[in-house]
Amino acid sequence: MAAPRVTLSTASVYPEGCAAAFATAARLGYDGVEVMVWTDPLTREAGALQRLSELHGVPVLSVHAPTLLVTQRVWGTDPWDKVDRSVELAQDLGADTVVLHPPFRWQRDYARGFADGVAVRESDSGITLAVENMYPWRANARSRELEAYLPHWDPVEQPYDHVTVDLSHTATAGSDALEMVERLGPRLTHLHLADGSGAPRDEHLVPGRGGQPCGEVLETLAGAGYDGQVVVEVATRKGDEAQRELDLAESLAFARLHLG
Repeated sequence: MAAPRVTLSTASVYPEGCAAAFATAARLGYDGVEVMVWTDPLTREAGALQRLSELHGVPVLSVHAPTLLVTQRVWGTDPWDKVDRSVELAQDLGADTVVLHPPFRWQRDYARGFADGVAVRESDSGITLAVENMYPWRANARSRELEAYLPHWDPVEQPYDHVTVDLSHTATAGSDALEMVERLGPRLTHLHLADGSGAPRDEHLVPGRGGQPCGEVLETLAGAGYDGQVVVEVATRKGDEAQRELDLAESLAFARLHLG
């Protein structure tokens, strides 16, 4: 049985741009990239992304829709339009998965039909829409939690057919990552590999540098015959180019070691 593919999120090279992510993925030996649709115009242009993919010999295997707080105005402000355009981008690039976040609490109309809208778009497009686990917002470790997402930040009890588990988000939420993986079973079709210390902010540490059971999660998935993607999504913005290269090489080696 082949090991799951290990891909690189274009967000992992920020503040460098999308083009640097393809070059880095090729140089380090990643199996592909996940394009985070962002303010970088290259992330929104199928033709440019296809040329980068062909130049570096690295396929685009998934697309992350611009449903983050910092991408609220990328592709306009209508949330379903953002999702639909992400699905179209994935189809144009031959990617099979679109990652999206649950609605924010203030997006009540979007939230009301979210689960059904996701299911309809999956059926119509043939693209997997994998809804990502999030976390409650807290100013600090002692402050009251704010429920920022509808219907909830935890996808386990929601009727989504496909889910993305992000191991930095489990740290921030205080979720039990191994229990989440077990309860989701085959609904877990996409993994964002990162780590976290449990701080109130989303850290996206290199796997093995925080408190999450990153290795155990990978070994559990490999043992269960998981055939989705493992996407390295770590924060490297504080380091220089050499440190970024080391961090991303270490993350890839960690993934492949524990996937066996």
